[in-house]
Amino acid sequence: MSWGTELWDQFDNLEKHTQWGIDVLEKYIKFVKERTEIELSYAKQLRNLSKKYQPKKNSKEEEEYRYTSTRAFLATLNEMNDYAGQHEVISENMTSLITAELTRYVQELKQERKSHFHDGRKAQQHIETCWKQLEASKRRFERDCKEADRAQQYFEKMDADINVTKADVEKARQQAQLRHQMAEDSKAEYSSTLQKFNSEQHEHYYTHIPNIFQKIQEMEERRIVRIGESMKTFAKVDRQVIPIIGKCLDEITKAAESVDHKNDSQMVIEAFKSGFEPPGDVDFEDFTQPMKRTVSESSLSNSRGDGKSEPKFGSKSKGKLWPFIKKNKLMSLLTSPHQPPPPPPASASPSAVPNGPQSPKQQKEPLSHRFNEFMTSKPKIHCFRSLKRGGAGPEDFSNLPPEQRRKKLQQKVDELNRDIQKEMDSRDALTKMKDVYIKNPQMGDAASVDHRLAELGQNIEKLRLEVQKFEGWLAEVEGRLPARSEQPRRQSGVYEAQNPSGVNSCAQDRESSPDGSYTEEQSQETEMKVPATDFDDEFDDEEPLPTIGTCKALYTFEGQNEGTISVAEGEMLYVIEEDKGDGWTRIRRNEDEEGYVPTSYVEVYLDKNAKDVHKPLQKISE
Repeated sequence: MSWGTELWDQFDNLEKHTQWGIDVLEKYIKFVKERTEIELSYAKQLRNLSKKYQPKKNSKEEEEYRYTSTRAFLATLNEMNDYAGQHEVISENMTSLITAELTRYVQELKQERKSHFHDGRKAQQHIETCWKQLEASKRRFERDCKEADRAQQYFEKMDADINVTKADVEKARQQAQLRHQMAEDSKAEYSSTLQKFNSEQHEHYYTHIPNIFQKIQEMEERRIVRIGESMKTFAKVDRQVIPIIGKCLDEITKAAESVDHKNDSQMVIEAFKSGFEPPGDVDFEDFTQPMKRTVSESSLSNSRGDGKSEPKFGSKSKGKLWPFIKKNKLMSLLTSPHQPPPPPPASASPSAVPNGPQSPKQQKEPLSHRFNEFMTSKPKIHCFRSLKRGGAGPEDFSNLPPEQRRKKLQQKVDELNRDIQKEMDSRDALTKMKDVYIKNPQMGDAASVDHRLAELGQNIEKLRLEVQKFEGWLAEVEGRLPARSEQPRRQSGVYEAQNPSGVNSCAQDRESSPDGSYTEEQSQETEMKVPATDFDDEFDDEEPLPTIGTCKALYTFEGQNEGTISVAEGEMLYVIEEDKGDGWTRIRRNEDEEGYVPTSYVEVYLDKNAKDVHKPLQKISE
């Protein structure tokens, strides 16, 4: 099957067909080029989408990405970025392997096609020239033959005429011979030209044209093969990135499987846990029983009589008692055992029946007294709403709840340690540089780095001092300084004794807000600094809590928890701190032994002249 033999007379159709083949190739190139543009546009949109949802640096969103669900989302965004990169690879490979190659091939193909068809036209022109020569030789031979016949007829006519001279006859005879010779020559030329034309024609249709058409056929077949290979490359480029895209999707699936709802819930606890214990139950105040008002209640009653009605206090504080509790007061309350006191033994007297007239449960201080206790603690932080405010807090993060403060201090310590490591690495590098300068003075002056080394040493020392300072605060928060455990309660008591007028300061400021919320905008007169640490230590050593009464143990109590003390039934002890509403009374056996016992386990006799006494507790009948 050859175009040269089968299509020897279809030169024009072959020319049109090959041009159509080039047009198809250019159309495919345009298709691939538009596909690469789509891939680039898609990759760009994916990258913009991934960038749009990436967390902003140094923003609140960055902190939210510590949860497993948000980390999985961040991993998805990163994988989508890689996914977009694979589409860029598709575009680049198609451009380099298909578009650029085919564009160059089309230019070569056009040149080759032009050359082949030029040779074909040249061969056609040559055979046409040979045909024209043959026609001219034929016409000349025909003309000479006719001229020879006419000359022969004229000679015969002249020879038969008796009136013609012999010279005229001879002249006619010579003319006839000349014409016959010219006809013979034209015949010979025509015969030679015809043989030559036949040879050229045979060569043209059986050699030149088949060769040219064969080359054109090969060129067209190469074009068809090339476009087929390009289509394979088109699929291969896509297939090459499928494993990587599959890995991206696998990573997204892996990130999704790493989402742990339990871990996220625990992280929420770590992020927002304050470290405080929940407030205890509010005790029932039985106003049907005759009872004496405490100093705090009397002052509160007087304030009500002055025009501030009870509903005003109750309506605003009821249901919102927890936000008014001061942080340091809570810490002082937490110094007592962290669990409710045990009930009296089953053999207790009838007087221990709940809600009985002599039940020690009824002798917890009333709500108003507890409210005043909360409000008279150290006013370093007026209310928890201040924690939500912006602005710079104290360096030791004392404005935060214990658990959050511990986390912040730990983060600060880790940050300072990283800074120290960086400074030490810089110092080591400069030290090595100095050694090189000492060994090779031509490379630099060793004394030029001394100033920088001194600065690094000072920076490291400052950072170490900062680390020690923050580690000290961290140790205090984590309870590694047990001597601090009683300070918040004592400081609170000192403040209550020194500044009773500040009892209602937070409540009054809260009333000044239109929506009933506390604004924390207190004047500096109500601010009171915490006593220094050394002063607290001296206070603990030189001025122990005074005795405010005595008590008799009604039952045996085994103090197994931290902060409690064991007592035997019938034992007499000293009372140094009465029940603050949590069901525990603080007692002392001797100068070195003191602790908490359940209030229902002892019969208390308070000293009437004691400074801190509010009202005597009801005695439990034996």
